[in-house]
Amino acid sequence: MSEQFHCENCKDSLYGRKYIQVDGVPHCVPCYDQHFANICQGCKELIGHNSQELYYDDRHFHEECFRCSGCKRSLAEEPFTCQDEVLLCNDCYCSEFSSRCVACNKIVMPGSRKLEYGGSVWHEECFVCRVCEKSLGSHAFIPDKDEYYCVPCYEKRFAPRCTHCKQVLLQGGVTYRDEPWHRECFVCSECEAPLAGQPFTSQGEKPYCVKCYSSLYAQKCAFCNKAITGFGDGKYISFEDRQWHQSCFKCSGCSVSLVGAGFYPSGVKILCKDCISN
Repeated sequence: MSEQFHCENCKDSLYGRKYIQVDGVPHCVPCYDQHFANICQGCKELIGHNSQELYYDDRHFHEECFRCSGCKRSLAEEPFTCQDEVLLCNDCYCSEFSSRCVACNKIVMPGSRKLEYGGSVWHEECFVCRVCEKSLGSHAFIPDKDEYYCVPCYEKRFAPRCTHCKQVLLQGGVTYRDEPWHRECFVCSECEAPLAGQPFTSQGEKPYCVKCYSSLYAQKCAFCNKAITGFGDGKYISFEDRQWHQSCFKCSGCSVSLVGAGFYPSGVKILCKDCISN
């Protein structure tokens, strides 16, 4: 008596019938489809034994169901991306999720070289100087509103120039008479001592340190014969053609301060009312 040859599941004879072996065990086609075939993630139907099946990320598809969720083209032989479990061809993915270059308004393709600044994205070849159009990708640049410049072009077009040396002043510096100066160029017109951060005054258009101004232009106090500069004890009293430091404006007789009080000139002297009475 010959050995029986039947389906492992339904026990029907497999003689003269098509069957499929699983781990060396035979199954008739209906049993195989029922117990071993996968469900297509696209159409949710059974992927029969005679169907072309595609497998991706623990999910199974009929070949004809493995399509882009956007344009519906087949992905069987196309590069694709899975976004939140949705399959998309590269074109649809880029259209929906990729950034656009702010210069040319074209999509910045995944994996391509790009530059990001201030929340915007450029193709590397599109991020160029507004003036000379040279690439800024690996160079220092200066933003100005919505435009970008290489340093030489920005200096030539916008940067202020020092009033003294006429060279570009990029940062720091001082302002004198509404004009920009390098700190090292802003010096006394007489002795060339640096004036940045120091007290100074001017005569005409020229700045001077206190010492040089006092020597060249300042009035002399009628009492101490020292310059009246306006710095330090800077308040002074003027009478006719004479000036005094406020602290020096006192009675020539008793030395009482005459600031805010009546006084009487007597030749080169000034006297309080008590001393003029004596």
